[in-house]
Amino acid sequence: MSLVDQARMNSAPPGFDASRELSPGFAAAYAALHAEFTPRQSALARTRIERLARAHRERWLPNHLPPSPGTTGDWSVELPAWCADQRNQMTGPADDAELVVKMLNSGAPGVMLDLEDSMANTWSSLMRGVDNVVDALEGRLTYHDAKRDRVVGIEPSDVAIWTRVRGLHLSQVGVIAGEKTSASLFDLALVAWQAEPERLRHPLAYYIPKSESAEEAKWWADVFAAIADARGWPRRYVRCMALVESHPLAYEMEEFLFNLRDHIVGLNLGRWDYMASLSHWNLPDPEWVLPDRNTIPHDVPFFQRLRHLLVDICHRRGALAIGGMTALYPSRTDIELNARALAVLEKDKRNEAACLMDGAWTGHPDQNAIAVAQFPKPNQLAARPDSVDRYPDLRPVPAGVGTHTLIGTRAATRTVIRYRNGVLNGKGASLLDGYMEDLATDRIYRLMLAQRVRHRDKVRIVNDNGGAVVHDEMLLAREFDDALARLIAELPQGRDAGDAATLTEASRQSCWMIDHGVFDPV
Repeated sequence: MSLVDQARMNSAPPGFDASRELSPGFAAAYAALHAEFTPRQSALARTRIERLARAHRERWLPNHLPPSPGTTGDWSVELPAWCADQRNQMTGPADDAELVVKMLNSGAPGVMLDLEDSMANTWSSLMRGVDNVVDALEGRLTYHDAKRDRVVGIEPSDVAIWTRVRGLHLSQVGVIAGEKTSASLFDLALVAWQAEPERLRHPLAYYIPKSESAEEAKWWADVFAAIADARGWPRRYVRCMALVESHPLAYEMEEFLFNLRDHIVGLNLGRWDYMASLSHWNLPDPEWVLPDRNTIPHDVPFFQRLRHLLVDICHRRGALAIGGMTALYPSRTDIELNARALAVLEKDKRNEAACLMDGAWTGHPDQNAIAVAQFPKPNQLAARPDSVDRYPDLRPVPAGVGTHTLIGTRAATRTVIRYRNGVLNGKGASLLDGYMEDLATDRIYRLMLAQRVRHRDKVRIVNDNGGAVVHDEMLLAREFDDALARLIAELPQGRDAGDAATLTEASRQSCWMIDHGVFDPV
């Protein structure tokens, strides 16, 4: 099995028997769901690969779709009262019980428990994450506070809990004998079969990640309805939000909402994955060589145009429009970093509120009060942006934005090694140099490095003295070797997991992915 195949799936342990080890009745019901929906998921995943290959081969790029009932019809989504206020959605990995409890007790009106990007794609992490999700929905999750030597539980509240499942591009093995099954389908069903409405203190709701077309929304809608039928629930019982984090979906947002209108309540601009997707689709184009990541402003046109369009579409159809994550994290030990992080947060969320978004994401409890304060309560659904072009150019070239420096290259090599080292040690997200790095930012950095090598004759990268530095394969190899040597010399470093062996393997895998053009979200 290749490195990419390993990343795309995890496996149940040898000898695993779903009929014995999962919820009663789950195995038989899931076999029926698998037979109906996994072939459709596989076809959708193949279509994604074919479209991207065509973009790189022919320079064919996504565009707005022709008029359809989704864009011309008179329809709207239903927004339940329990999720009308989503001014901040606190997010974090579901397999960390302590963090889950702290997020739920933070005062945030929404919390997203993640089985996807911020969690390592392993069987043990998945099972622990699902258990925590169910316990959280029932209000009984706890953790042991070692400092105070006491058990801390969830305080009763009306917080909306969302479970982000794995995306349509991922598979799960070891559940259906001899077959791969859809990871999205498995995650959805595994939580649903343990969710007993009479025990839930929070409605059952999901977050859909990594979508790439309106057609995929039909799959999710049919799965939600099938699960509701199998569980004896009303067909619209399951609700969801969805992330716009791929470039193709940006052109099909209204149609996506239409196809999921019986379940969906809002869209979220997943900005970092979106930046990775945008640069991936434009990989052959030297005009899209990314600047140093942390010099790209939050209101860069390719984000800002999408924000305005997303808000216009969502509010016209009665759906919430949610902003993205601010990567710079506060610190309770570094006063200067903490002040800078909270100032960046306030500016970022103020911009999203000015774009008439209804809320945003944060990942640290100390960010909640500032984030919530930037948005009107409960939402801005009645507001519409002025003079929004319904069919804008969503690929404005980032000319004159940020800097292209050797320092940025070195920051990227160091970060991808440290991030991949975290993955090898069971961490899907790692706090590195004040930034919360997950799969999305890792993709951005790997794409940035690949772009700089591929277009080295057309894009000028400068050193400290302003001199040009040609980014060929030999330079990139040296930078990885130097970064690895420094990281090993610095061990143990902060919260980084692992040792010299895992750092070395992390560097090898990162280089392999860049050399082989592996930039999908795995």
